Amino acid sequence: MSKPSDNPADPFKKALAEATKVLANDAEVNISYTVDPSGMTGDSMRLPQVSRRMTRDEVLLARGTADALAMQRRYHDDALHDRYAPPGQMAREIYEAMETARCEAMGARDMPGTATNIHAKISADASRKGYEQIRDRADAPLSVAAGYLVRQLATGRDLPEGAANVLELWQGFIEEQAGGTLENLDDMLSDQANFAKFARQVIEDLGYGDQLGDDPDDIDDDQNDESAEDAEEQEDPDSTGEDDSDESEADADPEQSQEQQQDAAEAHVSMDENSDDMSDETEMPDGEAPHEPPPPAPHSEADPGYDVYSTDFDEEIAAEDLAEPVELERLRAYLDQQLEPLKGAVSRLANKLQRRLQAQQNRSWEFDKEEGILDAGRLARVVANPTTPLSFKWEKDTEFRDTVVTLLLDNSGSMRGRPISIAAICADVLARTLERCNVKVEILGFTTRAWKGGQSRENWLNDGRPQQPGRLNDLRHIIYKSADAPWRRVRPNLGLMMKEGLLKENIDGEALEWAHRRMLARPEQRKILMVISDGAPVDDSTLSVNPANYLEKHLRDVIDMVEKRKMVELLAIGIGHDVTRYYERAVTITDVEQLAGAMTEQLAGLFDSDPRARARVMGIKRVS
Repeated sequence: MSKPSDNPADPFKKALAEATKVLANDAEVNISYTVDPSGMTGDSMRLPQVSRRMTRDEVLLARGTADALAMQRRYHDDALHDRYAPPGQMAREIYEAMETARCEAMGARDMPGTATNIHAKISADASRKGYEQIRDRADAPLSVAAGYLVRQLATGRDLPEGAANVLELWQGFIEEQAGGTLENLDDMLSDQANFAKFARQVIEDLGYGDQLGDDPDDIDDDQNDESAEDAEEQEDPDSTGEDDSDESEADADPEQSQEQQQDAAEAHVSMDENSDDMSDETEMPDGEAPHEPPPPAPHSEADPGYDVYSTDFDEEIAAEDLAEPVELERLRAYLDQQLEPLKGAVSRLANKLQRRLQAQQNRSWEFDKEEGILDAGRLARVVANPTTPLSFKWEKDTEFRDTVVTLLLDNSGSMRGRPISIAAICADVLARTLERCNVKVEILGFTTRAWKGGQSRENWLNDGRPQQPGRLNDLRHIIYKSADAPWRRVRPNLGLMMKEGLLKENIDGEALEWAHRRMLARPEQRKILMVISDGAPVDDSTLSVNPANYLEKHLRDVIDMVEKRKMVELLAIGIGHDVTRYYERAVTITDVEQLAGAMTEQLAGLFDSDPRARARVMGIKRVS
């Protein structure tokens, strides 16, 4: 018998997963709970994580997301959707939003209980994206408003406050341009093909017809005509010479034509799947070669050759789910006691960082405005010439106000003792300091669930030890503080790093890729990722059955991907370990006592307005 779980959220998760499979009409769909963005990939459905506390908001969001994805699974056909999808970006966004709204509206009609849950999910999404605060139509996405309007017209339900605000900004424009087309909405909902044509018409009405590409129905008609003409030419004996030669050619290789048609069909399907520019191709006719199942997604976007034997036992978990609240408070008190002698020095560094950030904020102004704050520095010219109008100034939003910083901490066994204590308290101070400066901070940790392989290794042994299995341990990725969580609520979480038995092995490449994915899902324009580690990636179980540089090569590939894309600013601090051989922007410290100063200087350098000053701090020799 399996050991009963001590997590009070597990029964709810199990019940929700089973209900979602029923709603989706698909018993084979795999459902997981994760802190990564929710969605569907193949047969896998990702739902929001539900903590042990099971707050009302967590439960409602999980239910609403599950119902929304189940409706998409039930009523949506990917091949049909892709056939009518427009190639232009804005047109594609409107098309996608309208189709999502159609699926959710169908669910509300056929299964009214889903409507309330999806309403809660829409409310949470709108609140997270700040839709309530939008006052200018230019800041509200037209595609989102189009989806909201379809949902409101189809279900008759009022939208949550933030969603209603976005719709109100665009509703007059949409109804003015596409009101006549939208009158036929009810007749289109149950048929995805007709709705796709309807959505394309709405897109054209809204002024984005140039992004629709060719009409797939017209292309099919043209090809059918060409196929009919070819068939008539083949059947006409006068057009091909003597009858005997026709018969001999047909008898010579009766399967060649069929094979050639099959090859052409397969090549056509391949082009449709791999090229956005081939929208003028037709679908494969019915009865010919079946679609090949899509290949499994690679385990690493940076290195498709990086293998993982099993991801079934990997874990992405909030810190509060790894210990009881009483234990976290005790561990936090122990952490504070361990680092009492350092508080003065660390606080001085934190104040220094805050002063540098706020100084940039205070001296960033736009002058000679017609309204705003009176510019006292220009009053002299008004005194000299009373006809001169008064001059005003505006305080500009500085770059760091729309910034998120992620601290990715190595939680391996080699960090045990003073290094992990210093890292924890520095993360604490930086989070509080940056939060005061309106910079959001996320704190993540990475380790494994077992020493020398866990359940993944046991499965590998039971399977006969196949060669080159790839990564052979169970990951544990820990969220100590999410970017949107106030520091006061998660302060005890960093005490978890003091928990005996938590720190095990480190697989840096996958942890860095995980943190990078989380950052890309954030709405902030500027994203900074700081990695703190004391060594190269090490996992004895993996390295014993793979090449010696297997994990190190993957780490280099991930770093190269992040640095080349330049969507996230990546820097690293090595504790007694030279990380400059991996990272372009890095610093190595020989004593953990230097960590606080190094972290604050690195971050302050990133926020410096002078690129040469940034380069000096980051150790960059040339500045473009």
